[in-house]
Amino acid sequence: MDSLKKQEILELLAQAAYGFDEGDIPMLRNVFTEKSIFVINIAGEEGEAVYKGYKAIMDLQIDALKVQTDKRRHVVTNTFFTKESDNQASTISNVLITSVEDGVIRLVTSGIYRDEVVLEEGQWKIASRHLDLDMSYA
Repeated sequence: MDSLKKQEILELLAQAAYGFDEGDIPMLRNVFTEKSIFVINIAGEEGEAVYKGYKAIMDLQIDALKVQTDKRRHVVTNTFFTKESDNQASTISNVLITSVEDGVIRLVTSGIYRDEVVLEEGQWKIASRHLDLDMSYA
């Protein structure tokens, strides 16, 4: 995989974080495929939350934004590629989630994203996202 494709994938992951943090729904709508799956596993909690399909993932994000009173930032870093081809790739990234409310900033949680991305009609999209959080994001 050439460096331009890798950069496009890194920008996709950044847009997923920025789009959510800024409540930019049009940007978020371009991040996932129709058949995407998003799995969230929180350390210390039983089971995992599984969101199958574009609508379920968008509903999760939009509903979360509606009730969120603080300003969150997802800092996605240390991304590396574990699988690469011309039309799909796998990445692993660290994520730190911060919150600002009433003039106070705090670290909410940290974790690992494991993403499978695919090239769909000339645009990279997340086909599968697995998020392992070190603690709850509440």
